[in-house]
Amino acid sequence: MLVVTGFDAALSGLLGLLIGSFLNVVIYRLPVMLEARWQAECAELSGKPASTGAHFNLMVPRSRCQSCSHTLSWFENIPVLSYVLLRGSCRHCRASVSLRYPTIELATGALFFWCGWRWGISATGLAWCGFAAALVAAAMIDWDTTLLPDDITLPLLWAGLIVAGLRVTDVLLLDALWGAVAGYLSLWLVYWGFKLVTGKKGMGFGDFKLFAALGAWFGWQALIPIILMASVIGAFVGIAMKMSSRLREGGYIPFGPFLAGAGLTAMLAGPRAILHTIGL
Repeated sequence: MLVVTGFDAALSGLLGLLIGSFLNVVIYRLPVMLEARWQAECAELSGKPASTGAHFNLMVPRSRCQSCSHTLSWFENIPVLSYVLLRGSCRHCRASVSLRYPTIELATGALFFWCGWRWGISATGLAWCGFAAALVAAAMIDWDTTLLPDDITLPLLWAGLIVAGLRVTDVLLLDALWGAVAGYLSLWLVYWGFKLVTGKKGMGFGDFKLFAALGAWFGWQALIPIILMASVIGAFVGIAMKMSSRLREGGYIPFGPFLAGAGLTAMLAGPRAILHTIGL
C-alpha cells in the first residue's frame, strides 16, 4: 500500500519549480533549434553549405536578458524567487521580465505538487510529473508558434505505451494501444474531411500525435471526454479573442493548448469528471 506524506508533495512541488524553470528554456529554444535544423536540411538538399552559426541548444549558451544580453547569474535563475526579489526586471538594464516565466514555474510546481500528493514519490508519481511537464511545454510552444514538435509529442506517445505496459499507471496496455490508434486516426479523418469540404487545413499533424499520446496515457475510453473538453474550451477562448479583436492574422488559434489543457484536467480529475463538468 502506497503511503503518501506531505513531504512527498512538498519535494515534488520543489522539483516542479525547477523543472518549470527549465521548461521556460525549452519553450523558447526548441522552436529556434528546429528552425535551424530545417534550414540545415534544406541547405543540404539544395547542395548549399550549411550555416555555421554559434552553438545553440537547450544547455548553451547560458540564459541571458533578451533586452541587453546580460548573462544571468545563478541567483538570477532561482525559480519565482529571483523574479520577486528583482521585482520582475533585469538586474543589469532594468528591462521588464515577462510575468509568464514565473507563471509557468508556479504552474509546473503546482502540477508536480498534486502528483506528489496523489501518488507520492513513486514510479507512478514521476510518470505523471513527466506527463504534466511535457504538456505544459507543448501547449506553450504551440500557442507561440502553432507548432507541436515531434520532439515532445512522439516521446510522450511512447512513454504512455511504456508506462501502460509496465503497469505503472492503471491503464491497460491494450487500451493504451487502441487509444493511441483511435486518437490519431480520429483527428486525421477530421482533418481530411474538413480539407475536402473547405479546401483549408483545420489543424496540424501535431494535433493528431498529441491526441494519440493522450489516448496512450488514458486509454481509448477517455478520448471522447478529452476532445469534448478541448473543443468547448477552445470555442470559448476563440469567441473571447474574437470579441476582443485579439485573433491572429487569418483568424485562427492553435488547438494543441486546449488538448493539453483537457489532458491535464483528465489527470487531475479523471475523464469522467470532464463529462460531468461540461454537463454530459
